Amino acid sequence: MRLDQVTLREIRLRLVKPFETSFDRADERRVLLVEVQSSGISGWAEATVDADPFYSYETIETAWHIIRDFLWPMVRGRELAAADIWDSLARVRGHNMAKGGLETAAWDAEARQKNLPLWRHLGGTRQEIPCGVSIGIKPTDAELIDAVAEELRAGYQRIKVKIKRGRDVEPLAALRERFPRIRLMGDANCDYRPSDIPHLKTFERFFLMMLEQPLAYDDLYAHRELQQATSTPICLDECIHSWAHARAAIELGACKIINIKLGRVGGHTAARRIHDLCRDRSIPVWCGGMLESGIGRAHNIAMSTLENFTLPGDVSASKRYWHEDIIDPPVEVSQQGTILAPDRPGSGFAPKLDMIERLTVRHEVLR
Repeated sequence: MRLDQVTLREIRLRLVKPFETSFDRADERRVLLVEVQSSGISGWAEATVDADPFYSYETIETAWHIIRDFLWPMVRGRELAAADIWDSLARVRGHNMAKGGLETAAWDAEARQKNLPLWRHLGGTRQEIPCGVSIGIKPTDAELIDAVAEELRAGYQRIKVKIKRGRDVEPLAALRERFPRIRLMGDANCDYRPSDIPHLKTFERFFLMMLEQPLAYDDLYAHRELQQATSTPICLDECIHSWAHARAAIELGACKIINIKLGRVGGHTAARRIHDLCRDRSIPVWCGGMLESGIGRAHNIAMSTLENFTLPGDVSASKRYWHEDIIDPPVEVSQQGTILAPDRPGSGFAPKLDMIERLTVRHEVLR
């Protein structure tokens, strides 16, 4: 596949409901779309960066700059398989979300050229994937219970709730009392400190299926201390940016589960390598979400068909986030809490070009 052209677009999408985590509150998403063209075929992806450097040091501004000035010059005009692009970008240290936006768009283009569904092209082993849902911090326990009840009625198989210091025990206790049998997990997005380990150990009484990234984004050792202290499975998110990070976490015993996000690890090739490592070490993985548009969500669906994605991920229906998504058809979840990966070529979802054009606030064509 020869990479002929890349188009970068920034669009703005307003969320159906505000989404609050331990570090931010979002009402709107600035979305960076990446379109790769090869021999007249377009592949689409999303660089899953935020506007602010709170989840990651990468932002929409840094990703635009890195793709335009460094990544694109490394691959433009070259004959490369999509699986080779990750290694071709190795000279650039970090900036995985920028790399992932370019690389996953190339995977989509290549799958379309080969007339293959992306999930099959990646080596997926099952077409139907289980789905969970992520619920932001709510002002009251009653609002949280109502939100969870709504998602359970929609069929979601796993409930993840965002927590933070001072807003953790009460909501988890309220949920466990109201829903004693659901698959429940908490996500702290690095809000706690090693001194909080005795407090986090008390979460054992909630029988969480996992506690996601409670401690600092760069502290594997503290997570090891926590995992040794508690029977609650620890899941790492922000700590895992590479195969090497995943291996270190597993060898240290810092976690029992790993969340794989395409942007955080740099795209499909890197994600598959981490997936294979975890599979071989009997560490289950699942797909995390970044409030993606349908274009980014489509890639999450494809990745989640790999065999070791055994836990329901944050791959939810379009309507949970957007009044109207930018793909056709929108992502839908069955009453059984599953999504069927499309059998159409590429991601299986068509970008709504007129809508994207209307929402675009800036774009740049790189040839």
